Amino acid sequence: QFTPWLLQGVTASGKTEVYLRLAAHALAQKAQVLILVPEIALTPQLESRVAKRFPSAHIVSLHSGLTAGKRSQAFQEAAEGQAQIVLGTRMAVFTPIPNLGLIIVDEEHDASFKQQEGIRYHARDVAIWRARDRNVPILLGSATPSLESWQHAQTGRYRQLTLSQRALAVTLPTVRTIDT
Repeated sequence: QFTPWLLQGVTASGKTEVYLRLAAHALAQKAQVLILVPEIALTPQLESRVAKRFPSAHIVSLHSGLTAGKRSQAFQEAAEGQAQIVLGTRMAVFTPIPNLGLIIVDEEHDASFKQQEGIRYHARDVAIWRARDRNVPILLGSATPSLESWQHAQTGRYRQLTLSQRALAVTLPTVRTIDT
């Protein structure tokens, strides 16, 4: 039975490390990995970390900040199965990936995954549909899950994993209240 995974973890808890380990497993099985991030600004940082972990993997980025030529080339490499890891914003969810083995949606709660103009869609929901259709695992990660995902986890529709501590034993910031 198809069941998405919800990974809830405080900031610096190691969610990205979980993503990378799952990607390593998929790559070892000769499968392609799709990683969605909510904003272009997050792409270079994650791409650098992924490239450092998988130096021999062919990684492509797909987002609106690329020139049309670079975007077209990345799309074609993914569609032909050459790209092992496809990293992108919401538009990347529609990339044809013939040997798809894993989908990761980072910061799944972020409103940037919603396309509000033209054809309206939510990239997280499309990713879940694609994973179900292809029968591949999907991991939705967030420090603060969307209400929909949290509810699905509470009712058993999603499996939930929680990382409640920071990975490097750094204490969480103190929250102060202001008396008015």
